[in-house]
Amino acid sequence: MTDTIIHLGFWELLIGSIVTTYTLIAGGWVLAKAGRSPLWILLLLFPYLNVVAVWVFAYMRWPFVDRPSSTSVPDGER
Repeated sequence: MTDTIIHLGFWELLIGSIVTTYTLIAGGWVLAKAGRSPLWILLLLFPYLNVVAVWVFAYMRWPFVDRPSSTSVPDGER
């Protein structure tokens, strides 16, 4: 006889799988919009490594934010 502490039924596993899939797809989309590889999102599947990955992502250089601003003059003001 197998006794488990946590017994998940079909509906719990289905809902958990849907939520996890949605989170991974949405996170990959956000990473792609930020100019990073969407594969970074796979690090969220590993305990403790997910916290480190989010921390590293938050403090790394952002290509769209850190690029130099253009100092061009608008066409109408030349």
